[in-house]
Amino acid sequence: MAEQTKLATFAGGCFWCMVGPFEELEGVLSITSGYTGGDIQNPTYEEVCSNTTGHVEAVQIEYNPAQLSYQELLKTFWRQIDPTDKEGQFNDRGESYKTAIFYHDESQKEEAEKSKEQLDKEGPFNEPIVTPILPAKTFYRAEEYHQDYHKKKRFHYLMYRKGSGREGFIKEYWGE
Repeated sequence: MAEQTKLATFAGGCFWCMVGPFEELEGVLSITSGYTGGDIQNPTYEEVCSNTTGHVEAVQIEYNPAQLSYQELLKTFWRQIDPTDKEGQFNDRGESYKTAIFYHDESQKEEAEKSKEQLDKEGPFNEPIVTPILPAKTFYRAEEYHQDYHKKKRFHYLMYRKGSGREGFIKEYWGE
């Protein structure tokens, strides 16, 4: 990671669905699908999906803060998830599909807390926002077949995104 770049790490349920929206933002340099939050080293997809590792599926974004603010990344994140669901995301249930913001410094922590508060007060949800804001832990890159899945298996990804309920939820709450 170059000096003029920063990292942002978000768990939003299935990581396949989290890459595309961030990829569209100018200033994003790379997005890696992976696992974080747990204590098991080098977990596999199967281990994480067993809900016994403490890890969640997440994306780690390398970005240029001179081109893209952390606030804009937060805004994009909130609009991809159901932040009121503490049991997973859409059809994906269990620990590995829970949402979280993993901050890399105090500034990110403060900005994330402020955006969560604002969403709770002004957002379109009737239930409280339950997405936790946690210190970043070691991030483990997912297996290669998970990287850029939305491009490699486009048809399957689009069917999954729609069938899981995520696409309809985003349209209902954000009109996008």
